[in-house]
Amino acid sequence: MDTLSSSFLEKHCITSPPLLHLQFKTPTVRINLNSKPKISSSMGTTVHTSKEQKITGKKKQSLLTNFFKSLDDFVCKFIDPPHRPSVDPKIVLSGNFAPVDELPPTACEVEEGAIPPCLDGAYIRNGPNPQFTPRGPHHLFDGDGMLHSIKISNGKATFCSRFVKTYKYTVERDIGFPIIINFFSAYTSLLATMARYTVAVGRVISGQYDFRRGTGNANTSVAHFGGKLFALCESDLPYAFYQTPRGDIITLGRHEDYGAPLESMTAHPKVDYETGEAFAYRHNIKRPYLTYFRINPDGIKQPEVKIFSKKQASLVHDFAITKNYAIFPDSQIVIRPAEVMKGNQPALVDPTKVPKLGIIPRYAEDEKEMWWVEVPGLNFVHAVNAWEEDGGDTIVMVAANVLAVEHFMERLDMTHSLIERIEINVKTKIVTRRPMAARCLDFPVINPAYVGKKTRYMYAAILSAGPKVAGVAKLDLSLSTVESGDCTVASRLYGPGCYGGEPCFVPREPDNPTAEEDDGYIVNYIFNEITQESKFIVMDTKSPNLEIVAIVKLPQRVPYGFHGMFVRECDLQKLY
Repeated sequence: MDTLSSSFLEKHCITSPPLLHLQFKTPTVRINLNSKPKISSSMGTTVHTSKEQKITGKKKQSLLTNFFKSLDDFVCKFIDPPHRPSVDPKIVLSGNFAPVDELPPTACEVEEGAIPPCLDGAYIRNGPNPQFTPRGPHHLFDGDGMLHSIKISNGKATFCSRFVKTYKYTVERDIGFPIIINFFSAYTSLLATMARYTVAVGRVISGQYDFRRGTGNANTSVAHFGGKLFALCESDLPYAFYQTPRGDIITLGRHEDYGAPLESMTAHPKVDYETGEAFAYRHNIKRPYLTYFRINPDGIKQPEVKIFSKKQASLVHDFAITKNYAIFPDSQIVIRPAEVMKGNQPALVDPTKVPKLGIIPRYAEDEKEMWWVEVPGLNFVHAVNAWEEDGGDTIVMVAANVLAVEHFMERLDMTHSLIERIEINVKTKIVTRRPMAARCLDFPVINPAYVGKKTRYMYAAILSAGPKVAGVAKLDLSLSTVESGDCTVASRLYGPGCYGGEPCFVPREPDNPTAEEDDGYIVNYIFNEITQESKFIVMDTKSPNLEIVAIVKLPQRVPYGFHGMFVRECDLQKLY
């Protein structure tokens, strides 16, 4: 759920990487983004440093490290105002939101039932898990990415939890504490913000980290396309990883083929099951505020479409595709870096703005055919799916609309997420909407084979107080007519003190073209706050009450997180 691009640092901290282009007579560091820095003289000859010089360099680095850490501590103790609930670590990281340590592959006990054979593969879910206890303010979205995986083979399960080894994670791990600014919690007051960015500039100039190598935490979602697995967040480029045959998770590195050093990519790419293509975008704080692109089945990014018709920076966390179109939101959640100079958060809600939807041809080479339509009150964060009807004259999109959006950044417990059917007439540019369920539902998923196609069934998390998930609901989208009411056809609550996360649908016969769309299973991690245990559960989506057919006891607690996916064993084999 990251909002800000790493280009924020480029624009508001440093202009043209400082000192890196200056010529000194003394030895300087040349930074190569694809290799370790090399020491070279101003004349280009290699300088061989002695052991004494290396020790002196380490001492200087240690002195600088401790100096900047002291400044950080001073800001946190004496300049920061009292923490708001949304950035108070004692609140944000309490209960099952608290981080856990890494866990190597560990065998699990199937406590009840039997794991269906179609689940041979791995369910991998991402989420925030700070590797260090925050010294100052901390937002839920700021934690380091951790992948929690359960690998299944012949009914037996192995569980593993590993950090995504991002550049941010490894730099801070090696130095021993956090040094890279957290975008969601850094802006507590004007004085504190300016002090933090002054320290950040000093760290960059002194070589403690190179912001061009990425500052994102890869904590939002997981995707599989182009023959690779990725951990993603929208403030950075994706990080490729793979899973070993025994169930361990290995980070391969930042995938820079999908953008320049200071660019990012969405955490919600759309993968067409039939063509193997992935569709993605990046949003930015400067024009163009939106850039759309396609990745072919071989994982090669195609030419970008820069969208200059979007007039201001706003949160574009998700989008939808159909056979012929891509649909983007322009919500009331705007990003205004200038607000930092007033002591405010750069991401805020503009109640005077009228939300819009932008429609562009799926294979557009430029934005000439893109058009925008106003849709008052529509602030969707997660899209369910989209398709075309009436011979292509109508685009149907289903999305989770955030009501009371003014509380989105600070009080998630005061928002209500409403599943809506949105119909866009391509000829008249008229939009009609209607709700499809009364419950507060979000984190919607479908059968992945139906991305961009007409969809009948969806599954969504039933939200409880705050971001906790109390259960899962199944909706029949074919029931959504002008006269229809609630389209929920099945649901299951996890029980007192039990909460989960985003559901994940796994088809029972993925290679059978005649299989029914809802023939499969929902899998999820569940935490019991009474017994303090985490479990992996499997639910039958064809049963009227989403009957639980298997429960696996996990060897470690799994914190509440964000998005995940199931990867079949045949696809995992291709990664080895």
